[in-house]
Amino acid sequence: MFVPNQYREPDGMWMVDLIRRNPLAQLVTNGSAADGPWATHLPIIQDPGMTEAWDAGLSGGLLLGHMNRRNPHWSALRTDDVVLLTFTGPHAYVSPTVYQKVPAAPTWNFTAVHVHGVVEKIDSLEETLGVVQATVSALEGEMGTGWDMHDSVNYFRSIVSGVGAFRVRVTAAEGMFKLSQEQEPLVRDRVQESFAERGCSRHRETAELMNRLP
Repeated sequence: MFVPNQYREPDGMWMVDLIRRNPLAQLVTNGSAADGPWATHLPIIQDPGMTEAWDAGLSGGLLLGHMNRRNPHWSALRTDDVVLLTFTGPHAYVSPTVYQKVPAAPTWNFTAVHVHGVVEKIDSLEETLGVVQATVSALEGEMGTGWDMHDSVNYFRSIVSGVGAFRVRVTAAEGMFKLSQEQEPLVRDRVQESFAERGCSRHRETAELMNRLP
């Protein structure tokens, strides 16, 4: 991903936070000349068994994911394949009317993280079940309502044979946090304020990130 220096994250934890808050990622792998690349949207979480802290580039981190085994992407995926995971965070269109100056051009403020890594497919049904349970725990804890999965574990067991789970060891990551840094402070403040006043949560979340900029 091309990231101009002015749009790089202020610190690496911005990328970790974006991944946790926006876990629906796109897994991309190379395909054959006939098939082209494969891409699947799926939930991705940090491996709860990972004890070491992520560094600023996320390198060495472990991520977990799962998909439907009937998805042809699962059959095409091989252990040790190099993969790309893309995460999209808050984003919003910027109308030139906000700038209150001419000339001006519209743009889009957005946040994204691209994670590169090496995949390991999980064969064990018990391990796969563990990935499903860990995913439920992570997502319920971050954005759910505290649902207790205990009474549904046997149901999980009945369907887990149709689930393909995997882990990704992160080799590199880059974040793009394009939040009007190219504008003078007064104009940037106008953009942030206009987003904060919108009823759309996506605009408000973008405004909150702009407010956190150094």
